Amino acid sequence: PAAPPPRALGPPPQGPVGAAPRAEGRPSAACPEQEECSVSADTVLAPLRAALDACRATVQKQVCNDIGRRLIVLEDAWAQGKLSAPVRKRMGLLVQELEQQHWDAADEIHRSLMVDHVNEVSQWMVGVKRLIAETRDLPTGE
Repeated sequence: PAAPPPRALGPPPQGPVGAAPRAEGRPSAACPEQEECSVSADTVLAPLRAALDACRATVQKQVCNDIGRRLIVLEDAWAQGKLSAPVRKRMGLLVQELEQQHWDAADEIHRSLMVDHVNEVSQWMVGVKRLIAETRDLPTGE
């Protein structure tokens, strides 16, 4: 007996090629998946600077200064339009996870950015990674 004919798969998914969602989780309310995401630099940089300020009391000055320098590199790249929409969007998600103290989720987004956009993020992502680690280690009860 002959095998049944293959079933039709239906139309391909819509959207740009290679835009499959990764493990970074749920789309944020501020950035529905259908819209082009325009996360502002300040939305990302203000919480990162606040986290850095929170670390200053317990983290070595040299480490804080290095993180601060890397945040300036991030800010400059953002201001000069050197960051792609996926990088800006994922940085928005990373900051949300950081603010909610979801350290593992923030770390996972950091890793996905390093893998998928290394040329874009390598100059400053080391500082963000260190900031995640130092913020995670802060004494609780602030």
